[in-house]
Amino acid sequence: MTPLRLAVLIGSTREGRVGDRIAGWFADQARHRAGLVVREIDLAGYDFPAALPAEPTPAIREFVAQVARAEAFVVVTPEYNHSFPASLKQAIDFAYDEWQAKPVGFVSYGYRSVGRYAVEQLRTVFTALHATTVRDTVGVDLLDGGLPDGHVEEQLRQDVRVLLDELCWWGLALREGRAARPYACGEPSMERGSDHE
Repeated sequence: MTPLRLAVLIGSTREGRVGDRIAGWFADQARHRAGLVVREIDLAGYDFPAALPAEPTPAIREFVAQVARAEAFVVVTPEYNHSFPASLKQAIDFAYDEWQAKPVGFVSYGYRSVGRYAVEQLRTVFTALHATTVRDTVGVDLLDGGLPDGHVEEQLRQDVRVLLDELCWWGLALREGRAARPYACGEPSMERGSDHE
């Protein structure tokens, strides 16, 4: 069977972030799993415009192409003020059809809440894009040092296994579904970023 193409999306672009290290740790775990091809997508590496242009820029086109190629996603997000970063929302909105009928999982981090508020809001966003969010998540408490280690790491590894189990099941099922028939979202085709949504 063709390996499932998993994209690990690093949602923070803030200077001094730990999201890139958490994403790297997660991607290393995922690469040990048979049947996955893992690619990291770091939003900090894209020169996105501050305002939405009338025509996509090369950076936007490249990002949307990465989303289109992927068959499953893990979004690595911090929690900022009980929500997720604006940089992540901007990037998500650059794509539309490319998210449809694909599974999305979450690795979140923060203090005490481990990013759960950010994840709950992201579930709403991805549901609007006709993606399927999986139930279980991986949450990193920055009060425990910010990165997996020691006794914390074993629990997080177990959480990763559960998340990957769900992503792989949904990823393969939805791949077969898309191959069997076009996805019908029940909406007329819409202009990306319309102010009339």
